[in-house]
Amino acid sequence: MEGERKYITVEQLKLHKQPGDLWISIKGKVYNVSDWAKDHPGGEAVLFNMAGQDVTDGFIAYHPASAWQYLGKFFTGYYLKDFQISEVSKDYRKLASEFNQLGLFENKGHGALYSVISLVVMLSLVVYGVLKSESVLVHLGCGLLLGVLWVQAAYMGHDSGHYQVMSSRTYNKMAQFVAGNCLTGISIAWWKWTHNAHHIACNSLDYDPDLQHMPVFAVSTKFFHSITSVFYGRELTFDPVARFLVSHQHFTYYPIMIVGRVNLFIQTFLLLFSKRSIPDRGLNILGILVFWIWFPLLVSCLPNWSERVMFVLASFAVTALQHIQFTLNHFTGDTYLGPPTGNDWFEKQTAGTVDISCSSWMDWFYGGLQFQLEHHLFPRLPRSQLRKISPTVKDLCKKHNLPYKSLSFWDANVTTIRLLRSAARKAWDMDLPIPKNLAWEAVNTHG
Repeated sequence: MEGERKYITVEQLKLHKQPGDLWISIKGKVYNVSDWAKDHPGGEAVLFNMAGQDVTDGFIAYHPASAWQYLGKFFTGYYLKDFQISEVSKDYRKLASEFNQLGLFENKGHGALYSVISLVVMLSLVVYGVLKSESVLVHLGCGLLLGVLWVQAAYMGHDSGHYQVMSSRTYNKMAQFVAGNCLTGISIAWWKWTHNAHHIACNSLDYDPDLQHMPVFAVSTKFFHSITSVFYGRELTFDPVARFLVSHQHFTYYPIMIVGRVNLFIQTFLLLFSKRSIPDRGLNILGILVFWIWFPLLVSCLPNWSERVMFVLASFAVTALQHIQFTLNHFTGDTYLGPPTGNDWFEKQTAGTVDISCSSWMDWFYGGLQFQLEHHLFPRLPRSQLRKISPTVKDLCKKHNLPYKSLSFWDANVTTIRLLRSAARKAWDMDLPIPKNLAWEAVNTHG
């Protein structure tokens, strides 16, 4: 009977957001996920960040219909009493349901097959060119092609991390480890750890790891106050070294992007050999070991050190385009401090993302992630569907007066450099107390 239901208020739900006491609400029902956190495929951080509130929109975005059947065992017996669903959320849920009925989440096309074939062909050409040719130009071309391979392998790892691209979960997991760990040297465990947190806390300065690049980059003057990263559990100190580096960030941005891959290698090792609980740690380490066997061996087959350095730098330079793309998608988006909130989840995604406009024949180059907002709203949607739903998402944003930011690759670069330069000037001004820089902050970011 309706009158026999037990209710708790939104304020009471907020009290349950500590490790060991994690409650969430989904479609009015309250669930205790405290014991499930350590086993959550998306990682503990996601539940820690979202606990104590309604997470219906986020749950719909990241879970297939089959996941609903597992919620029953976490039900507390309570219902949420006074939660108001926004009109935006209503439309978003309706749209997700329509996409599901149309089969868009299951219609993956042949993208995975094409990706596998292209990776095999590219790797074969790289190995053949290095081993069979003595031409410096051929070796340079092989280095550039290896960079393209790494970019496309990263997209495949990304796709298989968000949804099942293979015929079974076992094959999908294999695709993650081969495309990520074995081919690129970047752990899929590290990617899941940071990427899921990024999606949930899109452009939160203290919760989103994809904006926390101190002491090298600062996309907001809020970083000048040495804020604490909740994700990493440490202070992002704005000391004289950080001030110097940030004040030159608009000059160092592209050079750092070229060698940015080195940082990803380091982050992989730091995570895999940390005390954190890592799913499939042994398998991840094995995959990384495979990479650090074949890649140095391949480089050693080049005739001299100058060609080896050229080969590595050429491959890194190509991957810089992908690193740049990822930063363009978010650096100029609106930022805020604090944890993500379930009642404006859709709004936070639209505010924090920037699409890159391009012709359809360039979709392979961007891996579908030029439709960054579409991907953030529907992360389980195959990349082949993102261009199709873009007009619908744009109309929904227009209906609710929300931003739909789409720039050309060139304009996105220009906008990003302007933002970095503006923040750099504030960092450079040693005479201007940092708090006064918030006038710039008020104009350029929104909480």
